[in-house]
Amino acid sequence: MPFAVRMVNYQRSRMLNICDVDLVGRTVRESELTLNISRSYFAERIVEDKEAEDLLKKSSIINMAGKETIALSIKIGVGSSKGVKEIDGIPFLLVFKF
Repeated sequence: MPFAVRMVNYQRSRMLNICDVDLVGRTVRESELTLNISRSYFAERIVEDKEAEDLLKKSSIINMAGKETIALSIKIGVGSSKGVKEIDGIPFLLVFKF
């Protein structure tokens, strides 16, 4: 499965924005919450599973959206299902590793 990713150096940390590629360009809303899954924030490039795993393991701050992305992060021990929230049926997860 391909993933959309964007790497950012943020306050001396490596920040990864990653999502299921089919979510790029969508805006999801629920009550007062809005999640804009923009190309400029999430989709600098497209990667496959192995590279996505490597980026997830090596990043200090991770913004994730999408079922496949979050399933991968939980599978490799980077994310936890306890932290997953949903907006309009789309799961998202933030991870901080310090």
